[in-house]
Amino acid sequence: MTSLKFTFAAGLTALATLVAAPALAEYPERPVTIIVPWGAGGGTDTIIRIFAVGFEKELGQPINVINRTGGSGVVGHSAIANSTADGYTLGACTSEITYFETVGLADINPASYDLISRLATIPAGVTVAADSPYGSIQEVVEAAKSGELSSSGSGLGGPWHMAVAGMMKTAGASADTVKFIPSKGGAPALQDLVSGGISMFTGSPIEARALADAGEVKILGIMADERSPAFPDVPTLKESGVDWSLTNWFSLCAPSGLPEDIKAKIETAAEAAHGSAAVQDALAQRGITPLFDGSEAFSAFAAEFSGAAKELLTDLGIAK
Repeated sequence: MTSLKFTFAAGLTALATLVAAPALAEYPERPVTIIVPWGAGGGTDTIIRIFAVGFEKELGQPINVINRTGGSGVVGHSAIANSTADGYTLGACTSEITYFETVGLADINPASYDLISRLATIPAGVTVAADSPYGSIQEVVEAAKSGELSSSGSGLGGPWHMAVAGMMKTAGASADTVKFIPSKGGAPALQDLVSGGISMFTGSPIEARALADAGEVKILGIMADERSPAFPDVPTLKESGVDWSLTNWFSLCAPSGLPEDIKAKIETAAEAAHGSAAVQDALAQRGITPLFDGSEAFSAFAAEFSGAAKELLTDLGIAK
């Protein structure tokens, strides 16, 4: 009887504990933050804010987009990597995560994150001033081999620097043949181009579109595998005899260590949001190529991109 009383009492205690304990909340039960390591109004910010509209609908919670700038992207990317891996702080990882370590800027690499998916890509291009003597990619490349041309569009070692370095290396010259002048972004670099301060702009043709429409610059080529629907009359470098492409990419990521069930829910919601007509159309209207490759393919791509970036940056003498 004593044993029966004990068992019955223990059962009552366990039941009381279950009743008293709060039910486990299902993710997400509160707003989610996405940290953007770059400034408001820029390419990364634009892509994430477009995506966030659909993502908010799919998750059923508000999405707060916060810009954390500084340190050539290190400040924001560090904030993402060092956040709690609970799904409530996500980030907009950009290509810099693949070479921060290589150039000695920060102890950050793709393994610092759970990579959810790339969301969009923007190809590099070759843009010259309207009064430039060069009218084709072939003419630019041949002139550049003299070592007297210059380019800009990003920070030293950034994607637009690697764009021109890869172009020249593929064309049979040294990666550092074109002098690269660091810039704080596309806008100041393009103003330099128009004023005659640099020979070419190797950033995104999207950034050059307004000046091209105004007749102040000429977009000679795009570093993509196929022509862009936004610039159907502009040839790829491959069409112009230089077998080289470089597209900058923008992604959704999270601090490393997300619980698998939360990661799966985020990826599912992100894919549905990304595939919505509202998100697809808004990106395409801006000349941005939508892309959703998922966590597995994205992780493999990031590893490959890291290797290619390290090789180019070593050729440029920037790798530490």
